[in-house]
Amino acid sequence: MPLAKDLLHPSPEEEKRSHKKKRLVQSPNSYFMDVKCPGCYKITTVFSHAQTVVLCVGCSTVLCQPTGGKARLTEGQWSQHFV
Repeated sequence: MPLAKDLLHPSPEEEKRSHKKKRLVQSPNSYFMDVKCPGCYKITTVFSHAQTVVLCVGCSTVLCQPTGGKARLTEGQWSQHFV
């Protein structure tokens, strides 16, 4: 284990593991994602840490279920997250 640690240039893995407030540049852990419904192929924007059940606007199928942290996509969903 090296005694010298470079605090100005941490590795990307180390930066991702650290708390969001203790990073070199503060950044949130959450993001918005576009979820495509498998039934009607409409795209809905969903927050990654959604606290309620998100339904499709077109066919009212459940797109994601809330958990304690990040929302879990239901089977067959396709998502692309963006900032």
